[in-house]
Amino acid sequence: MHAISWEVSGSQGFETAWVQLGEGVLRARGRAVGTVPEPYWISYALETGDGFVTRRLTVTAETGDGARELDLRHDGQGGWTANGEPLPAVDGALDCDLGLCPLTNTMPVLRHGLHREPGEREFLMAWVSVPDLAVRPSRQTYTHLGPGRVRYASGDFRSDVEFDEEGYVLDYPSLATRLTAR
Repeated sequence: MHAISWEVSGSQGFETAWVQLGEGVLRARGRAVGTVPEPYWISYALETGDGFVTRRLTVTAETGDGARELDLRHDGQGGWTANGEPLPAVDGALDCDLGLCPLTNTMPVLRHGLHREPGEREFLMAWVSVPDLAVRPSRQTYTHLGPGRVRYASGDFRSDVEFDEEGYVLDYPSLATRLTAR
């Protein structure tokens, strides 16, 4: 297990994730603090199954209004629940995408080797907004631009993201920049 820290410009804060990467699986726990859109603390745990497909994301968000919790689960067949309630709007998604969290860009990139090999993939994500922890569908496209460079696009937003050899974000313009070496 190793720690990765980012300065998260999108939240005017910081994040550290303790990550364990194995053959086709990823486990992580992380903490983030931000000030945009309001001051908050986030604690999360992420686990994937084979092929880096999300199995479970648990998140606790604390703001001045108190704490919220999310237990987001994927059944491995395309179905999702949030705190036990079905989420049909994200059925078919393989990945979660925790808002303002550079770690969750790793799973689709690793699954398809997009940081190493040419290709373009479109995804439906179970996107979790921060700090309210609402889950919404998000259509995203990842396009290989060159070794370690992948264009992320969703709606009108585009960013050319730099990944290290292992598939972790080094620089995500307008979102985050890594502070520590792996």
